[in-house]
Amino acid sequence: MLLLVFCGIFKITAQELVVYKTTEDIQRSMHNDDFSVKVRKPGGEWKDLFEYGIKVDQVIGTGHSVQKASMASFDFSGTVEVSVTSNKGAINSAKVRPLSYGIVPKINGNTLSFSLSNPANLSVEINGDIFHNLHLFANPIEKKVPNPKDPNVIYFGPGIHEIPNQKLKVASNKTVYLAGGAVVKGRIALDNVSNVSIQGRGMVDQEIRGGIHIANSKNVNVEGVFASQCFTGGSDGVKITNFKTTSFYGWGDGMNVMSSNNVLFDGVFIRSSDDCTTVYGTRMEYTGSCKNITMQNSTLWADVGHPILIGTHGNSKDPDVLENLKYINIDILDQKEMQVDYQGCMSINVGDNNLAKNVLFENIRVEDFREGQLLNLRVFYNTKYCTAPGLGIEDVVFRNIKYNGKNANLSIIAGYNEQRKIKNITFENLMINGVIIHDEMQGKPKWYKTSDMARFFIGEHVEGVSFKIK
Repeated sequence: MLLLVFCGIFKITAQELVVYKTTEDIQRSMHNDDFSVKVRKPGGEWKDLFEYGIKVDQVIGTGHSVQKASMASFDFSGTVEVSVTSNKGAINSAKVRPLSYGIVPKINGNTLSFSLSNPANLSVEINGDIFHNLHLFANPIEKKVPNPKDPNVIYFGPGIHEIPNQKLKVASNKTVYLAGGAVVKGRIALDNVSNVSIQGRGMVDQEIRGGIHIANSKNVNVEGVFASQCFTGGSDGVKITNFKTTSFYGWGDGMNVMSSNNVLFDGVFIRSSDDCTTVYGTRMEYTGSCKNITMQNSTLWADVGHPILIGTHGNSKDPDVLENLKYINIDILDQKEMQVDYQGCMSINVGDNNLAKNVLFENIRVEDFREGQLLNLRVFYNTKYCTAPGLGIEDVVFRNIKYNGKNANLSIIAGYNEQRKIKNITFENLMINGVIIHDEMQGKPKWYKTSDMARFFIGEHVEGVSFKIK
């Protein structure tokens, strides 16, 4: 009998579905009717989702144009069925990305459907349109929802919340909770605080630049919410999980890290109007090196700039070190950058006497981006942003990198001079359009460099580059 009871409980908890309702003020001001989205447990009753209107940046020529896309979200465990109806007409083709998830939707007229068995942050694209798409965030079931009456909880329920001066300053030992259906109109600012949590399924209004700002703080947890950006500077012990960000304005970096240590990004989704994620040394009021920065299980989409950028800014007079950086199990959906100096889906560009070392890129899947390079490693002197060249790049491993596409420009690996080199760059199982590039590969003429087969330019002041298969 105990076994039967236990099994019954397990079945209930394994098939949960939570849909968040919205209030009239949100329905009036924030809806986008391009899509109608429904979800259900297998064979159960359909539940409607609210489709938020969000903004994205489209580069046309050398200019920028703001486009209106859609966003919807829900929580579930077990298996869920999803139905998306295009209210603008018939669906001739559809993609659900990242492509690595292997989701092939069924199309019936102007409706597509598919199933999910794991949480995922997705882009649903109809008839090749990536600028009026549906961003669908299928979250895990929330755990440890705080008590709204707890004096250490700042609780925002469903509805629009206007913050005085558009800035919410959070004290130490507080939890900020944004319930599903909550929209906060104000930056959430953490400055010189510790033991703070920001969580929920609500959102910071996308119009708020900076969204969530973490400065000179310790032991910070951010989980589940949506905002335009999430910045970390001068901080230690920051954990950001299942966070979603989409920006549309100029210099709209997604998740910057400056002069911080022990920062973890896990399961985040970034679609940015500049660099998706960066690691810098000294910049603005933040001083010092960066150590132990990890991004994993995440999805990056750069409408402008780099998906990943390391090293541009630092302290030329008192050099910084950027070390023990890891990027693991990541899908890169796009890069669109016309400026050659700022290309590279995976980019280490050190200036300001920075040294970048012990960097790992592992299990990275790169889809056919619109314009850019697969990678760009340079010790450089960008006089627009830097006061000195970088010091060097050392001990970088690219393991299990896959790129499928035809739009990649020539990748670049180049040092600066004999004192400012790139050293010890290892490629293991680099796969480009289904071909593994390695030093002993068949079909490579003896007089070719292996890098020629990958369409990589290896310049001067570079030593110890190898291409391996394991």
